[in-house]
Amino acid sequence: MPKPWRLTRQAEASLVDIARWTYDAFGPRQAEAYEEDLIAACHNIAAGTAMWQDCRRIIDPDLPEDLRFARAGQHFVIFVEDAEQVTIIDFLHGRSDLPRRLAALTEPKPDRDH
Repeated sequence: MPKPWRLTRQAEASLVDIARWTYDAFGPRQAEAYEEDLIAACHNIAAGTAMWQDCRRIIDPDLPEDLRFARAGQHFVIFVEDAEQVTIIDFLHGRSDLPRRLAALTEPKPDRDH
């Protein structure tokens, strides 16, 4: 049975950016189709049917050991999974500097006084 899954705020923002770029470059039908492909990849990850790889082994041994990625079109779906759910961390383009982008995703955010 598939686990529930959720998008982080960063993943939500990236999905919107990807849809906008695809819409501008290829039109509304392609933007909708590609967004559906990315969402389907999230469902497959949660169902345990997606092919994925460990980010530490493939990209950088200093990354957190539970950080994984699966390929979806031109993007990597970056995620972590625990016993309860799958959390989609971000969608990164295959041409991006993956080691740098993944390191930035996993760096602790500075506390801000409000």
